[in-house]
Amino acid sequence: MVEVVEFVASAVLIGIGATVVMDIWGMVRKRLLGIPSLDYALVGRWLGHLVSARLRHDRIAASPQVAGERVIGWTAHYLIGIGFAGVLLAIVGLDWARQPTIAPALTVGIASVAAPFLVMQPAMGAGIAASRTPHPWAARLQSLVTHTVFGIGLYAAGWLAHPFLNP
Repeated sequence: MVEVVEFVASAVLIGIGATVVMDIWGMVRKRLLGIPSLDYALVGRWLGHLVSARLRHDRIAASPQVAGERVIGWTAHYLIGIGFAGVLLAIVGLDWARQPTIAPALTVGIASVAAPFLVMQPAMGAGIAASRTPHPWAARLQSLVTHTVFGIGLYAAGWLAHPFLNP
């Protein structure tokens, strides 16, 4: 039971920390490069439409708004980050949270780009790996860099959470 609590606490702290790092990158990217981050209200809109069994949209921005879509989207964003931290810990074990290393964190971060490429982008009308966007390769590169930053965030959050998880 103690290990389950430690696993969940580790996944929550590391996942939130890594997602914060990714969000900070999004703000820096917007300020320095003028590239806006994903509007998480659109993620909330997509999730809200799942209730009525609508999985795919031609253009999610053109779909009807859903009550609370911004809160739903941002909550999902952080829960997904926690989920990927849980995947990391499930693959490499809880000892990783006690002594984080960069390679597994980067591997999970980079692999997590499969979620937007194969699920979110097609479902929201952007096509597989942003194939229906005006500049697919630029969108792919942005996604890959962002998910690499998320991997770095997993590692950094692992080290920051370390004292709280291993008193």
